[in-house]
Amino acid sequence: MNSEPSRPSSSTAFARSAGGAAVQFLPPALLDRLGSAGPRYTSYPTADRFVEAHGPQQHQQALTQRAQGPGRAAPLSVYVHVPFCESLCYYCACNKIVTKHKERGAEYLDLLDAEIELWVRGLGPRAAVSQLHLGGGTPTFLSDAELGRLAARLREAFDWLPGIEASIEIDPRTVTRDRLVHLLGLGFNRISFGVQDFDAKVQQAVHRVQTFESVAGLMVDARDLGFASVNLDLICGLPLQTPASFAHTLAQVVQLRPDRIALYAYAHLPQRFKAQRRIHSADLPPADVRLHLHADAIAAFLAAGYEHIGMDHFALPDDALAQAKRQGRLHRNFQGYTVQPDGDLIGLGVSAISRVGPTFAQNAKTLEEYADALAQRQWPVVRGIVSTRDDLVRRAAIMALMCQGRLDFSALAAAHLIDPRTYFAAELGALATQEADGLVTVHDQAVEVTPLGWFFVRSIAAVFDRHLQADRARERYSKII
Repeated sequence: MNSEPSRPSSSTAFARSAGGAAVQFLPPALLDRLGSAGPRYTSYPTADRFVEAHGPQQHQQALTQRAQGPGRAAPLSVYVHVPFCESLCYYCACNKIVTKHKERGAEYLDLLDAEIELWVRGLGPRAAVSQLHLGGGTPTFLSDAELGRLAARLREAFDWLPGIEASIEIDPRTVTRDRLVHLLGLGFNRISFGVQDFDAKVQQAVHRVQTFESVAGLMVDARDLGFASVNLDLICGLPLQTPASFAHTLAQVVQLRPDRIALYAYAHLPQRFKAQRRIHSADLPPADVRLHLHADAIAAFLAAGYEHIGMDHFALPDDALAQAKRQGRLHRNFQGYTVQPDGDLIGLGVSAISRVGPTFAQNAKTLEEYADALAQRQWPVVRGIVSTRDDLVRRAAIMALMCQGRLDFSALAAAHLIDPRTYFAAELGALATQEADGLVTVHDQAVEVTPLGWFFVRSIAAVFDRHLQADRARERYSKII
């Protein structure tokens, strides 16, 4: 039976205990020190390190090297960015285009066709794909016919492997049971509903009104239809959120019992994101209340039987993510945690990021620039980076900590021909404070993240980030806690 946790005092916060079922308290000083902003490490180097000197020519060279290398037949992941939304959500920091003009969907598909053709030429026809994700924006801005056209084009260009993870982000206001049937028929087997908060006042404050009943009905439909996994997105720290109102939202989420939950911390950066200027700063919960909200969410999910996957992701014990974590098979890419093997990623659409071997490339962020490049049959890549040997070593260390919670020195030495204790002497020394806090254990064979440390794993991984430690430019990132 699910139970609602008691509320901590203003000087405490929840964290998972070693046994997994109990909850312990943390002093606020720890959260103040380690809950600061930091990268999410969906890549390393992180996207803010990309340079404009890396353009179409460098991207083509990476594809040529892949075609000649031993990994050319390895399965790919494909991400498609659909930037359109019918209405503006004030909290949003995504690359989006708000429009009521539905004809723009067909025009965008024409551009995607042109980019897909470039990839087919670079990779060869029918490259194997084991993961597909449609994000945005709002992918369900596209009509059923347009989604069908896109799926058909992707099947024509790529070989969808048996057991492919095909997921799509959904604004619940844009779908019905019939649309879910259509998505399932197209091959999508995992869906993610953007909920953010069920409180009516909070929804009005962020201009995203949707009822609990409508989402609950869609959850029932999704399960009846046989989707393999349903995720709900929540945001902590939105305007007008209070511990009481958010507790009610948490109880409703637990009642729906999604397979996965993503709990994001709202980053209020109106100087960077114009939409956020419509949010009144005075309506935002203060730091101590944000701590309450986050603590209550963690406690509610753990009490309901969810497992903490890492950072702000939770899953039921029988979900593939939870199983992969227990078995040491978790990986990360630009879609977050995944059970897919580490490999190359094709990013299609405005602002999408690709990874080919040691290189990363990002498409133009404006529709005009994206379209201009494709009109000339050129890659719409505007920036990227080629990872150095040091980047690759550090990437391996960071991803081991982020995904397995363990940096094994012998494995790192064998893969990169280094002595990790010497190579990372400064970093291991810097972990002494976090070890004293009970977040990691450092011994002769490995660095291990403790159950408590999983809630601060971004802070632990950041110790190995040479770029971040060099400039300490943390204001560009969202809060860790």
